[in-house]
Amino acid sequence: MANILETFEALHPTSKQMAARAAVVFPSGVTHDARAFEPFPVYVDHAQGARKWDVDGNEIVDYIGGHGALLLGHNRPEVVEAVHGALARGTHFGSSHDLEIEWGEQVLKMVPSGERVRFTSSGTEATMMALRLARAYTGRDRVVKFEDHFHGWHDLVVGRLGPDEAHPHSIGVPDGFYDALTILPAGDADALAEALSGRDVAAVILEPTGAHWGSHPLSPEYLREMRRITTETGTLMVMDEVITGFRMAPGGAQERYGVTPDLSTLAKILAGGLPGGCVTGRADVVSMLEMREGDPDWNSKRRVSHQGTFNANPASAAAGIAALKIIEDGSPVRQADAAAAAIVRGVNGLFQELSVPGSAWCVSSMWHFNLGYDAPWPSDVEWDAAEEPQGVVDGLMRPLRWALFNHGVDLMGNGGMVSAAHGDSEVADTVSAFRGAIGDLRAEGLLS
Repeated sequence: MANILETFEALHPTSKQMAARAAVVFPSGVTHDARAFEPFPVYVDHAQGARKWDVDGNEIVDYIGGHGALLLGHNRPEVVEAVHGALARGTHFGSSHDLEIEWGEQVLKMVPSGERVRFTSSGTEATMMALRLARAYTGRDRVVKFEDHFHGWHDLVVGRLGPDEAHPHSIGVPDGFYDALTILPAGDADALAEALSGRDVAAVILEPTGAHWGSHPLSPEYLREMRRITTETGTLMVMDEVITGFRMAPGGAQERYGVTPDLSTLAKILAGGLPGGCVTGRADVVSMLEMREGDPDWNSKRRVSHQGTFNANPASAAAGIAALKIIEDGSPVRQADAAAAAIVRGVNGLFQELSVPGSAWCVSSMWHFNLGYDAPWPSDVEWDAAEEPQGVVDGLMRPLRWALFNHGVDLMGNGGMVSAAHGDSEVADTVSAFRGAIGDLRAEGLLS
């Protein structure tokens, strides 16, 4: 009888061939760190709704969802039609156009913090701009971020924290670059108040759900306390909603939690599945980008300059407008949230039935699970245990993903992004895949 890995390789021969080609083209054979996978990544041929089909014809329930960009699922007809219409007019004018105005107006209409907006081409660019704006506006240099919170790959925020490191580290970034960065444990209001007491911090930036879209949940009460402390100390609060924006509510996590930051960074869902990001927030802060006629000192020395060839390009603008107008009434958010909750209840029911050491939980339409240790259970679907979840124990994640691929499910990390296209059949197929994967892991002695 074939083991998990042998079955995986037998099901994906064409992916294995493509990976061999890619290995001599790209570093590690991939175009995004998260797509690196051993012994080789699975290559996708096409997708529709909540599912995708790989180059070997295997049908897969998709929980990557364009790295979180596809709240509406793959190939939503209204978005596809809007993109086709924009492409017929021209892919890039190198000039201002009507769609960028409509897109910006839609963002300001939906996002509570939005008074002005500037588009970028990615989420990384958006967080980079937000921190630069904060420093320019406040005249302060220091930035506060939180342990393991992810804000893209630009120099100030790149790198990972080890348990004994005071700063992140990434080769290629000068050691002194982090001199104006303070790393704090998330959820500790006293530590935040102390760090901001010197009134020398330009901005605090955070993932509102906690690190890695809720893998390490953060309480709404902490967000409210952060808003109070930052206001008192003249520090700008930057809410990184690249993932949560338009997903947790039409206005994002800030709408859901009732906490309005000074600046918000958005991407992913913002552009309807195409490249795009933005910074939106207080008009006086975003207006640091303005050019002033007859004021050469401001224009050359005091304003924040910003370029970007593909900022608000017509195709991304059209996709973003179409997607946001669908999301505006909240029904896609409710559909995705309901599907995520059903997955969590189904997986937890399965774990209980089979006496699996683990548990699942979700934050809005983003779900996660623990596996391989006796984790506590949420009282319903959101994590409410006193201890932090630990995720999947070392050495188990890779064979688990092989086994889930073998049963037709692709995860994003230890869980995934749920779309409005995920329905009862996807929930049932996911729980069934976990049942099969658990049996496979136990057969090989990998899970108790």
